[in-house]
Amino acid sequence: MGTFAVTYAYAANSSAGRDEHRPRHVEFLQEQFDGGALVKSGPFGPEEDPGALLIIEADSKADVEALMNQDPFYRNGLVAQRSIRQWNVVFGASTSAGRN
Repeated sequence: MGTFAVTYAYAANSSAGRDEHRPRHVEFLQEQFDGGALVKSGPFGPEEDPGALLIIEADSKADVEALMNQDPFYRNGLVAQRSIRQWNVVFGASTSAGRN
């Protein structure tokens, strides 16, 4: 199992679309959180470019890509740019890795 950092940069002028699809987006993320794949997520602060960071645990980058392709924000063209990068956690490892 690996940890992956997913970043979204929202499409220009997508605020209304994000408002429209937010309930399904939140439901999707809640399902991933409840299932253990989503560790943390949230939008960037108000002084940053619109986007979000999601921390996902999965077996591979391909698995993360397939999962995140299902996000209603992504499926509806509200994400202009997405990156998926494996992240080697050194401090703050999950309890399953033996954190005290």
